[in-house]
Amino acid sequence: MGKYSLIDLFAGCGGLSLGMEQAGFEPVFVNEINATFCETYINNHRLSRDRYYIGDINQLNAEIEKYLPLFKDVDIVCGGPPCQGFSMANRQRIIDDPRNTLYKAYLQFLQYVKPKFFLMENVRGMAQKIDEIIDDLHVYLGKEYTFAYSLLNAKDFGVPQNRIRFIIIGNRIGVDVKQIFNDIKSDTMPVFTLGDAICDLPKLKPNRIKNNNSIENEDCGFERTEYEYLRTDFYNFINNGRKISVLYNHKNRYNNDRDIKIFGTLPQGANSLHPSIADIMPYKNRNHIFKDKYFKLNENEICKTITSHMKFDCNMYIHPREARGLTPREAARIQTFPDDYVFTGPQNSWYAQIGNAVPVKLAAVIGKHIIKHLK
Repeated sequence: MGKYSLIDLFAGCGGLSLGMEQAGFEPVFVNEINATFCETYINNHRLSRDRYYIGDINQLNAEIEKYLPLFKDVDIVCGGPPCQGFSMANRQRIIDDPRNTLYKAYLQFLQYVKPKFFLMENVRGMAQKIDEIIDDLHVYLGKEYTFAYSLLNAKDFGVPQNRIRFIIIGNRIGVDVKQIFNDIKSDTMPVFTLGDAICDLPKLKPNRIKNNNSIENEDCGFERTEYEYLRTDFYNFINNGRKISVLYNHKNRYNNDRDIKIFGTLPQGANSLHPSIADIMPYKNRNHIFKDKYFKLNENEICKTITSHMKFDCNMYIHPREARGLTPREAARIQTFPDDYVFTGPQNSWYAQIGNAVPVKLAAVIGKHIIKHLK
């Protein structure tokens, strides 16, 4: 276990926490409102269940007095509060929008706990509101903290995915946060393509059996099965060189015959407008809206951003070699989760958990350089 303490708010299934753990932090308290997501976190971490608050952060703040002894002198608080009311075109301040109560609650938590460091991550557009965010932080934290922010693309840190995130880091121990970001950006990381990430996993055939998520076989995949992995560079990177002998969450989902035909016909890198599927494309009169309704990934490039929309369908994430969408395990690899990180709950929930997560190796690089300054 690491010796630097971490509180993770809006923790989801634990991608950010896992990366920070790999850097040397130790989670001491976790908050997540979704019990299914939190169960995945619990099953993959060694933290005792009494250190999880499964519920609304506003209620946690209302009960904060009884938790403060656990939070004494904590090293870092991390979190990505959803800002449903955020828009670059919105003239209303973020904190004044009633839809952004979680953002306000995050600031209140920081005010109560006063960690040495905090980290907030969010969509890239939040950078347009940085002056507001810093003003809000000063209101809640006073002048004791200094801040800096940057837009970081996960693809620059070993993640085979184009995923740009807004990251703001603050501290009250006199560290120059701009130097932390300079260190992060100068870190040398390996470069991997989508093919590096997924093309060594077992091949699967399309799943044509509707309304039967319990089906498991070699064609459709398994929730858990013994497997001998190829020890590729990417395998060693996400698993930190450990030997793993079980394959989890590599299971296909149902698709109708029309979608399967589209999946098999499209060439890599092509979307709904490609002429090869013009005769079977079901949304011809709305092509301008649905050009990415279908998209076949290119194994020689990095992946497009993995999102929680995959819980509805994977039509925008078609496997580059096979007539099917990505499995949850393939999506998890693109997010650089290790192969023994097990996602629990219904299969559609696996996709939501993975899509909402912070890429593990991006979090690990950030954590590594924060620890360097904590030392």
